[in-house]
Amino acid sequence: MKQKSSKPEKTSASALPLAMPLILPVVTLLLCAAYEKLHTYLQIAFMDDLKQAPSSSSDGLEIVQNDITTNYSGKIAKTGEPVYPAFGEQYGVLSCEAIDLYVPVYWGATSELLELGACQTTASAIAGAGGNAVISAHVNTFFNRLDELQTGDTLTLYTNYGRFTYAVQKSIQFENTDKQYILPTDQEQLTLYTCEMQVFGSSTKRIGVVCDCISTEFYETEAAQ
Repeated sequence: MKQKSSKPEKTSASALPLAMPLILPVVTLLLCAAYEKLHTYLQIAFMDDLKQAPSSSSDGLEIVQNDITTNYSGKIAKTGEPVYPAFGEQYGVLSCEAIDLYVPVYWGATSELLELGACQTTASAIAGAGGNAVISAHVNTFFNRLDELQTGDTLTLYTNYGRFTYAVQKSIQFENTDKQYILPTDQEQLTLYTCEMQVFGSSTKRIGVVCDCISTEFYETEAAQ
């Protein structure tokens, strides 16, 4: 009686081409998810028309980091003149104990500046100028706890010409094409916003707060620099 010989099973050469229609969509989805996550981090939250910084040099953006006074104890006044910074210059520090926030604020919005801190759109009013100061930052860095702010929480924006305290008046949520919250206002206020947190992909929604100004203090003597 002859014993049957055992032969290794042959792998069909056509198996891989047949499986490609199943594999390719999975690989594509993984690559897209990775790209979208990176894109979300790099995306500028601002609806600022000035995406490029004016510069007198060929090196591009000139970033200036200033030593902002947060413990000024000299004479103060309710009125004064705000000092406008150059594009790319740090002109303030935003602080809020409620969410353990302490972040430098730069004048203008670029991807480089958003890596360093919060940015104020140049189309909005500088603190103390009697209008709507609009500031934004990345949701996965400096503004990662912005959604925890509650009505009545206070924030202080320190500059070298004065300090300005605000109280949260309401939380906001809007589409990135909706500019109602960044428009100029007659009263002194602060609007903070960031992108809605997403694990994968980028959201078209923005979340934030509108704050009323409750204290305006201009320094009567030059702050220590």
